Amino acid sequence: MRSLIVKFVVFIVIACGMALAQSTAQKAFDTMKALEGAWVGKSASGATAEVTYRVMSGGTALMADQKFGDEAMTSMFYVQGDTLLMTHYCPSNNQPRMRATVSPDGKSVLFDFVDATNLSGPQAGHMHRALYVFADADRYSEDWTWRQEDKDSHMHLEMQRKKQ
Repeated sequence: MRSLIVKFVVFIVIACGMALAQSTAQKAFDTMKALEGAWVGKSASGATAEVTYRVMSGGTALMADQKFGDEAMTSMFYVQGDTLLMTHYCPSNNQPRMRATVSPDGKSVLFDFVDATNLSGPQAGHMHRALYVFADADRYSEDWTWRQEDKDSHMHLEMQRKKQ
């Protein structure tokens, strides 16, 4: 009986430790999943943005339907092991995959280019980086970097949760 109690206590300690040891990637993904819903925003030049986030596939993926000006695109966020990844489905007909780096305070997530499908070469235009900075439950910003022929251009958006 004593052996059974010791095994049970060890099991509980291990289970509690695993629950508390949530990866940085999973924490960042949970922060991103809290974006679920409709958002509106503008760039510094006045271009409009609309993004709708939906948690998908039993909570294992987050889909962002994005409209920046007259361009529509989709991004999918997901955790693979201890890494938060994004695949961006771009109207330029390529699909960059980006790996996240999470700030120590968890308030920003920087996605950097890893590879892409349907990209004719490294000089071809593609989304290369995306920075998300979380202000509070109703405000965040996005800063996207488009890279073409080793030249970067940025689009910064201030987003606000759409009130129903």
